Amino acid sequence: MAISNESPATAHAAGNPGHAGMAALVVGAIGVVFGDIGTSPLYTLRDAFSPHYGLTADHDTVLGILSLIFWAQMIVVTLKYVTVILRADNDGEGGIMALMALAQRTLPKNSRSTYAVGLLGIFGASLFFGDGVITPAISVLSALEGIEVVAPQLHDWIVPLAVVILLLLFLSQRYGTAKVGRVFGPVTCVWFLALAALGVLNIVHNPEVINALNPAWAVGFFIDHSWHGIFILGAVVLAITGGEALYADMGHFGARPIRYAWYFFVLPALMLNYLGQGALVLEHPEAIRNPFYMSVPDWARIPMIVLATAATVIASQAVITGTYSVARQAMQLGYIPRMQIKHTSRETIGQIYIPWINWVLMVAVIMLVLIFKRSEALTSAYGVSVSGTMFIDTLLLAIVARALWPRARAWVLPLCVVFAIIELAFLIANGVKFFDGAWVPVAFGVVAFTLLRTWRRGRQLLHEEVQKEGIRLDTFLPGLMLAPPVRVPGTAVFLTTDLGVVPHALLHNLKHNKVLHERNVFLTVQTLTVPYAHKRLKIETLSEGFYRIVIRFGFMETPDVPLALMCSADESALCLDPMDTTYFASRETIVATARRGMPEWRDRLFAVMHRNAAPASGFFRIPGNRLVELGTQVEI
Repeated sequence: MAISNESPATAHAAGNPGHAGMAALVVGAIGVVFGDIGTSPLYTLRDAFSPHYGLTADHDTVLGILSLIFWAQMIVVTLKYVTVILRADNDGEGGIMALMALAQRTLPKNSRSTYAVGLLGIFGASLFFGDGVITPAISVLSALEGIEVVAPQLHDWIVPLAVVILLLLFLSQRYGTAKVGRVFGPVTCVWFLALAALGVLNIVHNPEVINALNPAWAVGFFIDHSWHGIFILGAVVLAITGGEALYADMGHFGARPIRYAWYFFVLPALMLNYLGQGALVLEHPEAIRNPFYMSVPDWARIPMIVLATAATVIASQAVITGTYSVARQAMQLGYIPRMQIKHTSRETIGQIYIPWINWVLMVAVIMLVLIFKRSEALTSAYGVSVSGTMFIDTLLLAIVARALWPRARAWVLPLCVVFAIIELAFLIANGVKFFDGAWVPVAFGVVAFTLLRTWRRGRQLLHEEVQKEGIRLDTFLPGLMLAPPVRVPGTAVFLTTDLGVVPHALLHNLKHNKVLHERNVFLTVQTLTVPYAHKRLKIETLSEGFYRIVIRFGFMETPDVPLALMCSADESALCLDPMDTTYFASRETIVATARRGMPEWRDRLFAVMHRNAAPASGFFRIPGNRLVELGTQVEI
């Protein structure tokens, strides 16, 4: 695997744009990739001076906090994600699942290290789901809280308005984001320009705040506050939330547009705004109660509330669609059950909608808003999932760099040590807020991790049991030729996960119907650890009238079995008429037992998940009127 700044797949995704094309990609990246980190100025500095940390807004403390925010963005976001980790593309795709798959390919198959990397990746993805619940709630609440700066008597309207906006956001997901997405980039660009303008407007009143870019102020903060200073990192991490999105969305835009957008537009705008808020607080310490909106001139506050709400909705949309993408990757890699996936765009395969994920997110997000009511209450919950995911990214990056980057690992591996130390400090700082709300993303992560691991392990046990009771093809086919059953016209396609075992559906068909079709295909669908399969089909003739076909899909693709089989006519003499083909699948009923496999409660959980998984006909795009499912009971 060649690792470069931009893989062929990424180059293909982004095309080979000229100046106009690159500008369009940069604007698109600003709208989709930077929404989360771009709304952090709404609450980061305010949270740093909340009563939880016991800090006073004096000169040295303000400059120390600003210095920590700047260097966190420079080291974690700029150096780690934008400069280094965007090089670790898995055929053009990024994100923790893609990085996990890439790291696993560098390790011996079925080894303990491969298993451990799988656990890390799945736990990181579980934390990402927790982040997907908190981001919409805290973003929309923090934007609407500007209302109480303009009109304090409207305070009680903030939570109902947030619930209405979030309801509309989730209810609109089924229609897709193609039309709305066209305005994401321009609106977010206006947002960042407004952030920069506000920053400059306030910096000119107290330009001394620019000294905070000197790391000596960050070091001085820790000297003044001793070991207690580490806890402020629980607020500083809020300034880098969304850093993982830069990597996760690499496949949509390519590495270069994301880098250009960050270096030359997003980072300067963010830091100008943070410095402007700091300058305001130095001049008016009472403004710390809401430094973002207090830094806005009176005449511009209502337009800024509208713009901030639009920006937070865009940030929430990016997180929601990112959750869909991670869920699909986990589904394809066999970590969660099959679910209904709807494509909301005919042009862009990445625009999908997963109803079950959408409704779970909607209920969880609205519950958080109703329970916590204030964004400052939610900031205590924010940060654990982000810092945990970032730490896991660093561990996986070190594995990839060690195996695949012989020239760069001499400097990447020491950097990984630095990143790990910083992110561990972030984890510790957020861990002390566990009982103040940090338990929320941890609970979501643990629940998601349990579900993902239970499904993965349950599928392995189910496969082993089916294999035990199965008949080997190499003994079944010769025996079948000695006493051939009645043949009927047409083609039967038997879905199976084991290449060497007779599918249960075939045995049941023979037992109950006493016939075989003229052509019988044993079909196995494989999901690869690369985003897109370069060779789709493998066709093998087993004996007269019997064929084995393996169809490969990447983890970013949606399986379409009938379409892939139609393409088989181009690769072999086997031509399948869709109107003359019947698909047979085995539908297992899981019986939980205490004597083997997982603990019985996990067996029962797997049985429920298996029973409610989407049928093969929908997931593999098989027409329901061409599918026959035959049941069998399996104990695990």
